[in-house]
Amino acid sequence: MNGKVLLVEDDASIATVIRSALEDEGFAVDRCESIAARDRALASDRYDVMLTDVMLADGDGIASIDSVRAACPQMPLIVLSAQNTLDTAVRASDTGAFEYFPKPFDLDDLVRAVVQAGGSGDKRGEEAEAGDGLPLVGRSQAMQAVYRMITRVLRNDLTVLVLGESGTGKELVAEAIHQLGHRKSGPFVAVNAAAIPADLIESELFGHEKGAFTGAIAQAIGKFEQANGGTLFLDEIGDMPIEAQTRLLRALQSGRIRRVGGRQEIAVDVRIIAATNRDLKPMIAAGQFREDLYYRLNVVPIVLPPLRDRVEDIEALAKHFLGLAAREGLPERRIDRPALALLEQQPWRGNVRELQNAVYRLALMARDDVIDAGTVTAVLGDPAEAVMRGRDDALGAALAAWLGDNAPAHGTLYHRAVSAFERPLFEYALGQTGGNQLRAAKLLGINRNTLRKRLGELQINADSFARAE
Repeated sequence: MNGKVLLVEDDASIATVIRSALEDEGFAVDRCESIAARDRALASDRYDVMLTDVMLADGDGIASIDSVRAACPQMPLIVLSAQNTLDTAVRASDTGAFEYFPKPFDLDDLVRAVVQAGGSGDKRGEEAEAGDGLPLVGRSQAMQAVYRMITRVLRNDLTVLVLGESGTGKELVAEAIHQLGHRKSGPFVAVNAAAIPADLIESELFGHEKGAFTGAIAQAIGKFEQANGGTLFLDEIGDMPIEAQTRLLRALQSGRIRRVGGRQEIAVDVRIIAATNRDLKPMIAAGQFREDLYYRLNVVPIVLPPLRDRVEDIEALAKHFLGLAAREGLPERRIDRPALALLEQQPWRGNVRELQNAVYRLALMARDDVIDAGTVTAVLGDPAEAVMRGRDDALGAALAAWLGDNAPAHGTLYHRAVSAFERPLFEYALGQTGGNQLRAAKLLGINRNTLRKRLGELQINADSFARAE
């Protein structure tokens, strides 16, 4: 037998599935449905692991955890919850929970965690207090993975690299780690590497002495020293010049910096969180980003999903932004379900940042207290047209990527582009029409004889696209 598990779960169907899976793995499982029954079980028996839901019939399973810790201080705790927000994940982490699983969860992952917990004991450190006003919104499975990674880095100083498209909320992740972690009493200092001229970035990071360069009329304290005792957030790290990367790496390795023009090394105590919307690995191959710096930064990667991969969060985000807009002086608005459905159909290439701007615009432009579908269409346009515009943008990007850095010779661009795109275009049209040349020509908007001539010249066999009846 692997050990004994106490399952505190008031949903009979979920409890049955978990019990069956754990018993198949060799665990003995006792189940109770309330906090009172849990406390009685812990008083009368010894358990190797406890799994607990958060919302139980007689109270909050996390809020009442002190009595569990008093009775069984070393027993690993695994928290299950349908209240799957960042706040719940942090509260679970604050209990010293071995693991947190938002519902619905992967049963194999849960069983694996119980096996690991059963042989580990509870090795978590001191508890951290959860703050209010947490900046991240969303209950999607994609965001649950982010929340769980955040909770794992709150009690340590491991360097974090936040990855994600522009507008996904990378700085909000950094702020959450700082606000909820053990450095929350220290400063949070953010610096955008893409917004600083290349010749000033070292001065910005490390400071400078008076007279270090033209215009340095006084000593200046850099971001590292400003963040001493707290967190330094290095945004758009992929845009940092290679020379500055070398000095940054040295500072990270040694924990010491030297101001530009200075001779004395200064010890600094900072937690580093970096972020980028760029893929750093191709940049490493191209010599644009130091590989050793990449590995120094990428200790704990947190990948933020684009909004298109968490559409189910758009309703919560929109309502959150309407609340923010009202607090900032815009009219108080509500939004109805048809309007939300239109927001969920938008491409949101600018991700959460674009959604926030759109919601603020809707709050300003709406004529009634309730934002309806007509308002969304009038202010933001038809989502289908936005998707088509996105496809046009993607085609332009594909053409730019195909051309690369080598500008075409004067007068050759049209012919080069046609020769590259004509074959796949014709093959696509034939595939859509089952090899019917007349329908393919109509789809393309060209004469059938022109199509037939070009198919012959390109040696494309239309019959090979015919569909089997």
